[in-house]
Order: sequence, then C-alpha cells, then structure tokens
Amino acid sequence: MELVHGLHFKNIRGDIFGGLTAAVVALPLALAFGVASGAGAMAGLYGAIFVGFFASIIGGTPSQVSGPTGPMTVVMAVIITQYGDNPALAFTVVVMGGALQILFGSLRLGRYVTYMPFSVVSGFMSGIGVIIILLQIAPLLGHEASSKGVLHAVASLPQAFSGPFGSAAVLGIISLIIVSFTPAAINRIFPSPLIALLVCTLLGVSVLPGAPVIGDIPIGFPEIVVPTIELSMLPSMISSALILAMLGTIDSLLTSLVADNFTRTYHHSDRELVGQGIGNMVAGLFGAIPGAGATMRTVVNIRAGGSTPISGSLHSVVLLAVVLGLGPLAEQIPHAVLAGILLKVGYDIIDWVHIRRLHKAPRGGMLVTLTVLLLTVIADLVLAVGVGVIMSALISSNQMSKEQIKQFKLVTSPEDYPPITVEGREILHWAKGRILVLHLAGAFSYCSAKEMVRKLGLAGANYKVVVLDLEGATMIDTSIALALEEIIKQCQDSGRKVLLSCSGGCGGGKVIKTLDKLGILNHIPKKRRHSIRLKALRHAKQILEKEDNKVS
Repeated sequence: MELVHGLHFKNIRGDIFGGLTAAVVALPLALAFGVASGAGAMAGLYGAIFVGFFASIIGGTPSQVSGPTGPMTVVMAVIITQYGDNPALAFTVVVMGGALQILFGSLRLGRYVTYMPFSVVSGFMSGIGVIIILLQIAPLLGHEASSKGVLHAVASLPQAFSGPFGSAAVLGIISLIIVSFTPAAINRIFPSPLIALLVCTLLGVSVLPGAPVIGDIPIGFPEIVVPTIELSMLPSMISSALILAMLGTIDSLLTSLVADNFTRTYHHSDRELVGQGIGNMVAGLFGAIPGAGATMRTVVNIRAGGSTPISGSLHSVVLLAVVLGLGPLAEQIPHAVLAGILLKVGYDIIDWVHIRRLHKAPRGGMLVTLTVLLLTVIADLVLAVGVGVIMSALISSNQMSKEQIKQFKLVTSPEDYPPITVEGREILHWAKGRILVLHLAGAFSYCSAKEMVRKLGLAGANYKVVVLDLEGATMIDTSIALALEEIIKQCQDSGRKVLLSCSGGCGGGKVIKTLDKLGILNHIPKKRRHSIRLKALRHAKQILEKEDNKVS
C-alpha cells in the first residue's frame, strides 16, 4: 500500500492554489463552527487544522479537504452541553469517535455507507440544516445562543424578535446578505464568508460598536487534553462517540463521492475512514472539535486546481500559520457575523432539490424523509437515523416481497409453466392436477418467506406429488431455506411425496449449498433429488403410476 494515497508532484501549482483557496474558505467557517459548538473559535480552527492535515496525508480521497462541518458541529454542541461540567469528557468522546472510525476502516465497512437509503440521508441532512438555522437566529439578533437544545431555542424566538435590535442585529443581517447575494464571479475569487467576516468585523470596530464579540482567545499551540473516563458515564460516552463516528463516516464518504465525480477518480473508502479517525483523535487530544470531509471546501479546492493530498495538507498548514498570530484580530469578530455565515450554511445543507419534489416521490420515501427530518430536529440524531433505516428496510422488504412472489409459482397446468419441455407438458396433462410444481426463479430473501408458505395453503388438495423446482433460483437466504423446509414437512405430513429439481449449478451452486448446510436436504431422500426438472417430472409420473396400479 502506498504511503500517501494519490500523492504525486506533477500538479504542484494547482495544489498550491487549491490549498490556499480552501484555507481562505475554511477560516471563517472554522471560526463559526467553533463558536457554534460551544468549544470556542480556536477549537474550530484547530479542528480544521488537525482533521484537515491527517485526513489528507493518511486518507483515501486525494482531493478532499476536511474540517468542521455543520452536522458534526451540531452533534459536538450536544456533547459539550451534555458534559459541560467536565469538558475533558467531551473531548474524550471525540477521541473515542475517531477510534471507532479507525475501527470501521480496519473492518472494511466503508463500502456499506453507500447502502444508506437516500431518503434517510436527505431527511437527516435537512434536519441538521434546520437545527443550525434555529440555533443561530438568536445570535444573529444579538442575543445569547441557547445552550439547552433546539426546542428551547425555538421557545426563545419570540423573546429574541421582541427585543430591541442593536448593532449586533445590523451586523448579522449585513453578514447574511453578503454570504447570500455575493455574485458567483466574485465568490470564486474571494469567498463570500471571508468577505462577510472582514467587512462586518471592520464595521463593528469602527461604525457599529457594542455587539457581543468572541472575546479573549489564547495564543499559541493548544495544550493536550488528557482523556478522561467516568465509569458511570461510559455508556453515554460510547453512545455519543458512536454518533460522531457514524455521522463523520457518512459525511466524509458522501463528500468523497462528490470528489470522485469532479475528478473522475475513485476514492479508497476504508483508508479514508482511518485518516478521518486519526484526524479526529488528534483533534480530541488537543481540545479541538471533530470534523469530516467538507463538501464546499473540497469543491473549491478541486476547482482551484487541487488534486492531491498536498492541497489538503497545505490548507491546514496555512490555517496554522494564520492562527498562531490571529488571536488579537479574532477577538473582535462579532457573534452575529458568524451567525449570519452559519445561517447560510444551514440553508445550503437543507436538501431543497429533494424537498421540492417530495410530493412527486413514492409515498414511502416521502414518509421516511419527513419522519427523519422531524426526529432529527425535535428528538435525537441516532434515533432519527435508526427509525429512518428501519422504515426504509420495511418499505423495501414489502416491495421486494411483491416482486419475489411474482417469481414463485404453484403450477399444475403446463400453460403456467414456461420452462417446461414438450415431454414435461405431456406429463402435467396426464397428471390432471395431481402433480404440483413449486417453481422459483431469481433471488429470494426473507421478505417473501411467509407469503410462500401461505400460497401453498391456497393450492388446493388434489395434488399427490410436489416437485420443488429450484433450477431458476439464483439465491436464497436462511429464511427462504427454512420456509422451504416448512413446505416440505407440510407436504410430507399430509402423505404427499416431495421431489427436488436443483442441479449443482443451481444459483452457481449457492442454493444447493445453503439447503445442504442447513440440513434441509435430509428431508428429501437422495433418489428423489434430480439435476433437471424433466427427470423430476418423470419420477413424479412413476410415483403416480405405481399408486394407480395399487388402486386397480
């Protein structure tokens, strides 16, 4: 494995421009995210430095730029509130979250993130956007941000709007206008968040004083925060760390997919998780907030020419050089200005494209998106994702069941049995309904297991021999195998003979292996197992002929 994934020196000029541009964009956002998290502006900047650097040199997406993001900041704000009496616990959770990401990457779980239903991701991200907006309205108007969650922030809105609007509100609204309406041509050269930060801070110092500002900022490299664990709080710490790890994983790998689309390359998802995890562990050790792959910064980097880990790591080095001398200047930045920047961030996070066409989407997908969005805002992030995944799984299972059952046929008439040969048709005509063929074609899973057994009960009672035709089956899971066992037992308990048609090549051999491993083949004697359906039908005819001879 190469030491640094995607590293080469053929694009130095583009990487330098990309790294510098990404740093310019990251600066105001990192400050804003740090303040919004409750850990402070410098915690946001150092989060961008540590996560950005280690994710670039160790991760698996060469052009990606990482740092604090809206979703990660929302979760971190909850964690800091939860462990407010002992901040060391909060940053220990960040370290634990990073360790879990490394574990995810080591177990090669990265590819499974793409299996997350779009309706869940859309609802969750939109919910995060709504949370950011609701939490930043009060600071925009010059009031203190709520530290008691979203519902408390909503309850406090009437008071925020009824109070006098001072210089803070003016600066906040100017900031929001700048980031919302700066022409794209200017934005590409000079990012609107940085314009808002510089213009509004200067206005606050010279023309509109009195707005609450960031205040005292320690200068120099941060001290190590020694990880601390309290056994009584360990379960909640693990839960919080899992939230950070899952969210950071999803956030980063979705951004990796965006980077792939722009660069026409393919990222290494498991390596990316290890890089992100190491970056977040280092961030937690130095009291910085966690981060993930940042879509806007990544796109800015790529458009400016960045394509290797040099640009992402350079972005971090530039931020470090700035931050070591930034303290006195950053102290004068009004909270309202950062709130204006974050309101635009929250608005952009909301999946407006999907929301606008929700009314045209399938009802199940619409319900999942709205449920996840609502639960994200008013309840719990993990609960929202968990409920969304379960709902999506149930909806998908119902749809899959309907499709699978179409491929499960109970056949007594040759007209209903397309794969049959001429001789097979003659056998079924001769049997006059006394041979029942259970025909499976395609892949079958637990979704259709119960329905298969139910359909057998509707098949009538005239048949004497059952041919279990699995030649067209490509895959069965344990639930289907056990359902077939139940069908076999039902038939045999009622005195009917069961024959099997399934060659070694059935489903590439997977179907017959599954039945064999679970011991289901033991219910069918070897002499009644056939490699092709015609042989099974011939055997069924012989059984009926013997019974006819006994009767006569």
